Amino acid sequence: MAKLNQLRGRPVYVDLIRTIAMVGVLLLHASGRFTITSQEMNQMNPLQLTRWAVVDVYQTLGVIGVPLFVMLTGALLRRPEKNESLSVFFKKRLARIGIPTLFWGVAYFAWDFLVQHIEFSSRTFVQGILNGPYTQFWYLYVLVGLYLLTPILRTLIAHVDETIMKYFVALWFLGVAIIPFFEWLTTYTMNTNVFMITGFIGYFVLGTYLVTVRMRRSTLWILMILGIALSAFGTYVLAATVGGTEMYFFQQYLSPTIILASAMVFMLILTIKPPSIQKENSPSKVNKANNLIKVISANTFPIFLLHVMIIESIQKGYLGFAINRDTLNPIIEAPLLTAIVFFACLAIILLLKKVPYVSKLIG
Repeated sequence: MAKLNQLRGRPVYVDLIRTIAMVGVLLLHASGRFTITSQEMNQMNPLQLTRWAVVDVYQTLGVIGVPLFVMLTGALLRRPEKNESLSVFFKKRLARIGIPTLFWGVAYFAWDFLVQHIEFSSRTFVQGILNGPYTQFWYLYVLVGLYLLTPILRTLIAHVDETIMKYFVALWFLGVAIIPFFEWLTTYTMNTNVFMITGFIGYFVLGTYLVTVRMRRSTLWILMILGIALSAFGTYVLAATVGGTEMYFFQQYLSPTIILASAMVFMLILTIKPPSIQKENSPSKVNKANNLIKVISANTFPIFLLHVMIIESIQKGYLGFAINRDTLNPIIEAPLLTAIVFFACLAIILLLKKVPYVSKLIG
């Protein structure tokens, strides 16, 4: 991991970022998102309200996982030593995500039709290929889009100064976060064609930029807590006043509060030095923890693809027992389910990788 731990001359704990991002994704899916009406929210008793508020915080923390993945992807693919030809670049990406995506895509089609008993049709199959056969596959399509742009972005970013980078990020933030927030607060709308930099490309570029930024840890902590608190509180207010799908406005990946929280979490992890550059006489517990984090980091992709099957199996009682909101207090259920699914997925993936040729298939 020596090369990966050096980004633009800065030591970066890449494995820890991946691990925290993966935990975030699992926590989000374990917490679930259940829309309610404002009337239902206002009829909750204090205990129910407390449960809902805690899960609201879990969801906010979980949303940060995907932005962390995208920012790290941008930072790693931006490395100046990456002067590959287009053919070499795409061959590497095909081997890394193409084959596993095909394998898990087939697995989830089988899950759809055989376990979830979704009626098979040619339209369902074709639409599954176009949009992804299951809920978490949307991120793979984001990844493909970013990979398609990476050779162009590498060249452009390598030749721009800090001012242009700031301008790019500011323009993206204005278009994806501030304008939608303005439209949400008022009855006015703006023609979206004005802002051509949209989607996750901003997180991708933001990751390359934040590696060069230095801020006090105390400031990062304050801004991170502020972003998380505003996301959770905003969701609470919307649930109580509006309800429905709009209640999650502040927990969207591109909301201003989530962008703030995600960027601060990313920068905070950047301040942690990788154990590989720390003193050799580090405590054995630290070394063991680092080895575990390395194993998790090397397997985040297959864990990401497998975890939905495991979550649904546990929540729906396919394994002979059920852990869900009906069987356990959600304050305990969400983190417990996250931990169980995390280590169950890791164990399954490590066992599968011992089977010849399977490692390339599962990622």
